[in-house]
Amino acid sequence: MSNQEVLIEVKDLEKHFKVGKSSVLRAIDGLNFSIYKGETLGLVGESGCGKSTVGRTMVQLYSPTKGQILYENENLHAKMSKANVKQNRKKMQMIFQDPYSSLNPRLTVEEIISEGLLIHQPDMGKEDRRKRVTDLLEQVGLSHKHADRYPHEFSGGQRQRIGIARALSVNPQFIVADEPIAALDVSIQAQIVNLLKQLQEEKGLTYLFIAHDLSMVKHISDRIAVMYLGKMVELAESESLYERPLHPYTEALLSAIPLPDPNLERLRERIILKGDVPSPTNIPVGCRFSSRCPKAMDICTQEEPSWKEVERNHYVACHLY
Repeated sequence: MSNQEVLIEVKDLEKHFKVGKSSVLRAIDGLNFSIYKGETLGLVGESGCGKSTVGRTMVQLYSPTKGQILYENENLHAKMSKANVKQNRKKMQMIFQDPYSSLNPRLTVEEIISEGLLIHQPDMGKEDRRKRVTDLLEQVGLSHKHADRYPHEFSGGQRQRIGIARALSVNPQFIVADEPIAALDVSIQAQIVNLLKQLQEEKGLTYLFIAHDLSMVKHISDRIAVMYLGKMVELAESESLYERPLHPYTEALLSAIPLPDPNLERLRERIILKGDVPSPTNIPVGCRFSSRCPKAMDICTQEEPSWKEVERNHYVACHLY
């Protein structure tokens, strides 16, 4: 994996939000990672750990408080002018979590998918635009007849397919899929994941796939990063992470995935985490996971663990290593 060409590199990324008069919510608090061309990096963690903020900052919906996002070695946030953001939007798109609220109910499917084309290819004629929309609908498993309908006429899975077609309309290289299956029925989730994999193969796309369901992430991701309270605690190739999780938090997340064999499921020991996730406005000293960690030591409450490569392509931030 390390021989591949890096598409996006994130360096010391921080994103803080002001809350009230004096509090600061540290949503992202120092991230370092790369995404290679043509791969899928899965990003997992509990709700509120900062996953979606990472995705939104990478596609310039938020500007970072500190740090850099390098896209093909160019710092995206050095020039956040309207012209530069518009230029970068062609390369980077986002598929949103909720297919009900992310589509404008007043627009037809054709108008929704055409929005990007009108902005980025204003010279395209009406007939060409219509042809592009119908091609995209067919690529995502819908019919050209759906172009004149409105979002409320579709199921959740169909709406998410419309959202995927919209993201593809400007031929991006990189797509942030922000929990794209979380609002869908289980039977539909696998269809959407398979569609994303198929489109990736056909178009050479690179994904950041954000989710809290570790079982589904395994099927689509080449590598998986685990976040906890604004920090990355582990990053490894998919197989390596599932077979040998190093961080106690990753172990706890994996233990929550039900096994298909009921006999094995009965024998397995679940790791139940005690306590609540600390507030991102009041980050504890030392390791952020120490108050809930079954393997915590004295050093964990005093010193923040460093981010290091413990095994080949397997990174972790933990005092156990």
